[in-house]
Amino acid sequence: MTPPTDANRHLIRREESVLVIIDVQERLVPHIDRDAAVVANIARLARFAPIVELPIVVTEQMKLGPTVAEIGLHLEGVTPITKADFGCFGCEGFAEALSALGRSALILAGIEAHICVAQTALQALEQHTVHVVSDAVGSRTPENRQIALDRMRQAGAVITSTEMVMYELLVRAGTDEFRQALELVKGE
Repeated sequence: MTPPTDANRHLIRREESVLVIIDVQERLVPHIDRDAAVVANIARLARFAPIVELPIVVTEQMKLGPTVAEIGLHLEGVTPITKADFGCFGCEGFAEALSALGRSALILAGIEAHICVAQTALQALEQHTVHVVSDAVGSRTPENRQIALDRMRQAGAVITSTEMVMYELLVRAGTDEFRQALELVKGE
């Protein structure tokens, strides 16, 4: 799959995109800086995705428990992919799940930003456009999160925010989708 041209790759397009939620698990989340805000933004994205028919792929690192309930409640029909590798492309089933969806752009959210999210982004950039949702990724320290965002940006990832993702996928106001998403867009 060829990523879109540089002129077009910065806007998120629903027909090209998939939301990837990485390792937001019970044993890891309590150790993340600003964990409540990160989880809340990922939950907003998970609730928003069906409104715009955005597919979701979820990963869980072995032995760290299930995806936290605040997010898991909004993942009906999504089976998490279990992994041992830090980068998602190293785990069985991940690349196949993306290939089956036929999407060229990944919207990444999850933890930890400087480990699993960064390694996945760097791997993905070989074949995909990567959008990293800055307020929906976290690390144990703010320094590691910032270093990860800087490194992913330098490598070619597009750094975005939860609200930017939603508005880019909605495209315009006044639609049924916009009305359905309004409380999520407002952060409620």
